[in-house]
Amino acid sequence: MAGLPDDRQFLEDVWEGLAATPKALPAKYFYDAAGSELFEGITGLAEYYPTRTELRILDEHGPAIAAALPSGAALVEFGAGSTVKVRRLLRHLRDLRAYVPVDVSGEFLTTQAEGLRSDIPGLAVEPIVADFTRPFALPPSIGDAPRAGFFPGSTIGNFRPDEAIRLLDTFGTILGTGAQLIVGVDLVKDTGVLEAAYDDASGVTAAFNLNLLTRINRELAGGFTNDGFRHRAFFNAAASRIEMHLVSCEAQEIDVAGRRFGFAAGESIHTENSYKYSIASFRELAAQAGWAAGEVWTDPDALFSVHALRRQAV
Repeated sequence: MAGLPDDRQFLEDVWEGLAATPKALPAKYFYDAAGSELFEGITGLAEYYPTRTELRILDEHGPAIAAALPSGAALVEFGAGSTVKVRRLLRHLRDLRAYVPVDVSGEFLTTQAEGLRSDIPGLAVEPIVADFTRPFALPPSIGDAPRAGFFPGSTIGNFRPDEAIRLLDTFGTILGTGAQLIVGVDLVKDTGVLEAAYDDASGVTAAFNLNLLTRINRELAGGFTNDGFRHRAFFNAAASRIEMHLVSCEAQEIDVAGRRFGFAAGESIHTENSYKYSIASFRELAAQAGWAAGEVWTDPDALFSVHALRRQAV
């Protein structure tokens, strides 16, 4: 079809999501340049506890977390992004064989890798541009070094439990039997605390959510208006997850690259889930994916947790 955007996968995902019942869009499309900048702003908000709490755990328990990893390991970080968190571990991993950051954004990955090489001379940094949700090959340069994985940031919560099990199993396939994995996991807590973290008073999270529509307008010839939708976030206790939605303010029809989609007043587009776990429920989920539970570290208020897991033979 003439005139279709270059990113056909983005377009097809949007068409499919807006034609579904209920409507939904993949959260991965939040992160264009503007969305990434807005998310960085979210991590510094008073209401948004996950980032600062996980950093506190990594700072306070860094030596113990590093000690859970094998000596001379190759450390693979899934969805690496910024090196802010892994640096908390690297300072305690003096005999690390290699650091292998994995991310789909090659340019950003290269920049981060160069920064680490400059700051930590002698550290072998072997970046891989790949989708961490699918199997990929580790670099031959790491040889037979013991494998370890790092998956911080509560990203595991953005996957449905069945998806999270498949993802952890994929990590196990990549790393191999006996590998260690460090995972950040957000915990169930007071509903008010949870909902404020995803619907801050200053409206940064709302802007982050609504930016998805701005991106569709810009990249996919969308027809969304600035005041046609509003941000909504709430804790679904039955599913143990925060849900983010974009709610239509009125009955309307929206064009996206030549296809028209109708919205009733109050109808929403489901844009993100963030599942919350107890320590026990996450350990049970990990076991279903072939990982044995090890040590777990939390903050004094039990807002967040960092888990050590060991890959079992399958």
